[in-house]
Amino acid sequence: MKDIQGIIGHSLEEAREELDRFLADPETIPAIQEAAGIMARCILAGGKIISCGNGGSLCDATHFAEELTGRFRSDRSPIPAMAINDPAYLTCVGNDYSFDEVFRRWINAFGKAEDVLLAISTSGTSPDVVNAALEARDNGVAVIALTSKKGKPLSELANVSIMAPDAPHSDRIQEIHIKVIHILIEAIEEIIAWR
Repeated sequence: MKDIQGIIGHSLEEAREELDRFLADPETIPAIQEAAGIMARCILAGGKIISCGNGGSLCDATHFAEELTGRFRSDRSPIPAMAINDPAYLTCVGNDYSFDEVFRRWINAFGKAEDVLLAISTSGTSPDVVNAALEARDNGVAVIALTSKKGKPLSELANVSIMAPDAPHSDRIQEIHIKVIHILIEAIEEIIAWR
C-alpha cells in the first residue's frame, strides 16, 4: 500500500519550496506591481482586461475575470473583464480555422488599444496563447504574461512577464499562478479604489 501521508506531506513541502523560490526572485514583486499598475490604468481609462489560457490556465483566466466582474473580498462595482471561454465560439473557430487561432481572432474582434490581455501559459509555448499575444501587440493591447521561467516565446512578447519558477510538473506552476491572480485582483482594487 502506498504511503498516502508521505505523498501529502511531500506535495505540500514541494509547493512551499516553489513559493519560497518565487518570493526570493528579485523580479517577482516588481513584475506583479507593474502588471497591476498597467491593468488599473487600463480600467481607469475605460478599457477592459481580457484573459485566456488552456485547460487549467483557462480555468484560472475565467476565475480572474469573474472575480473582477463579480466580487473578490468585499462588495464594489464590477470591473470590466472577460475570459475567452465561450465553448461555442472556441469550437466554431477551432473547427473553421484552427485551434491556434481561437484567442487571436477574439482579440482581433474585441481588443482595443486601451485594453490589456492576461495571457496564461505554464510553458509559454502554447500556439493559441502566443498568437493572442501577437495579435494584441498588433492592436496596441498591452500584454501581461503569466508563465514560467522557461516561458518563451510568450514572455518575450509581453509588456510584463510574471514567471513562476520552472518545476517538473505544471501543477506547481499553476499554484503560483492562482496566487498571483488573487494578488493582482487585490492590487487592482486598491489602486483604483473601485467602490
